[in-house]
Amino acid sequence: MRIYILTDIEGACGVSRWDQGDCTSPTYPQAVRLMTAELTACVEGIRSIVPNAEICIWDAHGAGSIDFEQVPAGCQLINSGALPAPLLFDQGWDALFFLCQHSKAGTPNGNLCHTYSSSLIEYFKINGLELGEFGCRAALAGSYGIPTVFVSGDDTMMAEAQALVPGILCAQVKVGLGTQLARHLAPADARALIRETAALAILHYKSIPPLILAGPPFEQEIRVGPKADPAIMISRGFQQLDAFRYVKRSNKLDDLWI
Repeated sequence: MRIYILTDIEGACGVSRWDQGDCTSPTYPQAVRLMTAELTACVEGIRSIVPNAEICIWDAHGAGSIDFEQVPAGCQLINSGALPAPLLFDQGWDALFFLCQHSKAGTPNGNLCHTYSSSLIEYFKINGLELGEFGCRAALAGSYGIPTVFVSGDDTMMAEAQALVPGILCAQVKVGLGTQLARHLAPADARALIRETAALAILHYKSIPPLILAGPPFEQEIRVGPKADPAIMISRGFQQLDAFRYVKRSNKLDDLWI
């Protein structure tokens, strides 16, 4: 069995402030330790059901979220950094896991909620449906027949995921009380929940269908904030609609900003 784990840091238990995800901050090393411990718990849960599972992990947090020396034995890791679409989804996986994920930009009480850029992006829409990082990447995986079966993070991320992927297994490790405020489980309890939920996701992955968006064609609309550089959007092939909105059309999700 082949499992792909996509990780971030903002959804980790104990992480609730922007500075914790900043590699220049003194609070960052602790956040990385917390995130890495949750990764270990997730892998333990998977292997409790399928001991010989092939597991590939992509550290999708820009500054990095994983202590490389603590990556569980037998796993493969793609270090933090941009990974072009289709994000290796074309290499064939049985299931996709989202670990320590945050909700999309503008989510009420969403802890550290944002969509790709916390300072530049106001929303992403594909064919009129507003999607965050979870939705965009789960849909891309779905276009390759890969079901998204697990997510961990705060309660707002759980609600976002369940609305897009009915039946997804959710490990809620905190409750969002604001952009930089949350009520957390104890770390040991969060890890136990992740371990148990990851095992359940493996047991039930065949009953969870891939997320499939209507289309093609696909139209992606992005609204940016006033500090965004139009050249960045134009270089990605987007057309400018007005001062803040850009659009791109394609018959493949791979060609969009995913």
